Amino acid sequence: MTGHLRLVLGDQLTATLSALRDLDPARDVVLLAEVRAETEYVPHHPQKIALVLSAMRHFAADLRARGVTVRYVALDEPANSGSLLGEVGRAVADFMPEAVVITEPGEWRLFAEMQRWGKHLGLPVEIRTDDRFLTSRADFAAWMTGRKAPRMEHFYREIRRRTGLLMTADGKPKGGAWNYDADNRKALKPGTPLPPTPLFPPDRTTQAVLDLVGTRFGHHFGRLEGFNWPVTRIDALGLLDHFIRAGLPAFGDYQDAMQDGEPFLFHSRLSAALNIGLLEPLEVCRAAENAYRHGLAPLNAAEGFIRQIIGWREYVRGIYWHHMPDYAALNALGADRSLPAFYWDGETDMNCLSQAIGQTRDHAYAHHIQRLMVTGNFALLLGVNPREVGEWYLAVYADAYEWVEMPNTHGMALFADGGVMASKPYAASGKYIDRMSNHCANCRYDVKSAEGEHACPFNALYWDFIARNEDRLARNPRMAMIYRSFAKMAPARRDALRARAQTLRDQYAPRCRRPRR
Repeated sequence: MTGHLRLVLGDQLTATLSALRDLDPARDVVLLAEVRAETEYVPHHPQKIALVLSAMRHFAADLRARGVTVRYVALDEPANSGSLLGEVGRAVADFMPEAVVITEPGEWRLFAEMQRWGKHLGLPVEIRTDDRFLTSRADFAAWMTGRKAPRMEHFYREIRRRTGLLMTADGKPKGGAWNYDADNRKALKPGTPLPPTPLFPPDRTTQAVLDLVGTRFGHHFGRLEGFNWPVTRIDALGLLDHFIRAGLPAFGDYQDAMQDGEPFLFHSRLSAALNIGLLEPLEVCRAAENAYRHGLAPLNAAEGFIRQIIGWREYVRGIYWHHMPDYAALNALGADRSLPAFYWDGETDMNCLSQAIGQTRDHAYAHHIQRLMVTGNFALLLGVNPREVGEWYLAVYADAYEWVEMPNTHGMALFADGGVMASKPYAASGKYIDRMSNHCANCRYDVKSAEGEHACPFNALYWDFIARNEDRLARNPRMAMIYRSFAKMAPARRDALRARAQTLRDQYAPRCRRPRR
């Protein structure tokens, strides 16, 4: 062989990937490898492992159908070395390519390793930019230059201008405003009809993967039964079409809502397909914009959905790469407690947490408000170490990759980055959950009480969080009103709330470890 060895990772399943762009089927070999190191560095949800492996196998089949030579290494292949470098080295020895071509990975740890591969392999290793994102790492670094408060909203407006999404011919945002978030905070009305969940029955390839994953990873947190993820581009496009028709029209109004027994509501569930490359961000946004332009969805819905993709998704990736590797160690609030055991088994009397963790266990999914204002908020108030919280989020969700998980956890949910992403902590008592859901009505705890054994745990923990972090947060302008209220509180009540919080902190000390890898 005199061509190139082209490595495709499990989250790079895109036909137009930069590493494949100048592929010569007559001379090049594409390598895809299922390796133990990538399935076990955290105890990933079995559905996430199955999704990635099945999607990889289908992608390899598509390449072969186009006449491409593919070296595919299955997880249970006896010769599997267990690592990406081991499999690249084995392929180099077998095919003797001129060079190895890779698209930059999404995680810093892997990028750092790849930069040393050339020396180890003894031949050139070309690492190309991942241009499936709308903003390159270099472009984001340039945008960050000189900014004291690089907030997502400003970044989002720039991407809107650049792409033209929801813009008028004279360069103004459709409807006269950039952001319609104020219209997107409705609780679900009783009796509101919900769209059906589209089904993706396992084919022979997926069933083989499910059998393998069940055998090797059945001890991980999460149920494999009921696996229902798109594993091909055709299925992912079908999910997109279903969302645009059935979910998007009401998505704006109810995107922050939560409901007992309803894990999906009007959400798209497209993030997993986006994050492994079956869909591209601009095509998804254009579909939502087209629905608005044809009167099939209101502006607040289209704008809110597009903002999640070209705003938050692109922004958190930029933050991740701009601040790594130091970002991973940030712990601005000095949080040092361990993650409660119920995060790994869902066994808690707090209905909101039971609902969010239960559906995470069953579907490897929870929407952004459940992650931010339920599981994330509780960990923030309790004072859980960011590393443990981050590892949990990375392990349990089908769409979780470090570049997107870490900024959302460290920055948004836990304020561990001290304000890099958010201007204040997203701390809230039980009132927020009661306003946005029916969870509290079906809970053994009283959301209107803060003291006593029947009081909602979020309430005492909220005021304890305020007291515990007064030195760090009292000078934050957005926290001033809260600290004025706290200062006016009778000392006896403050003491009672803190005592109740300490009881809860003792109660939620972990009594078991996370699932073994």
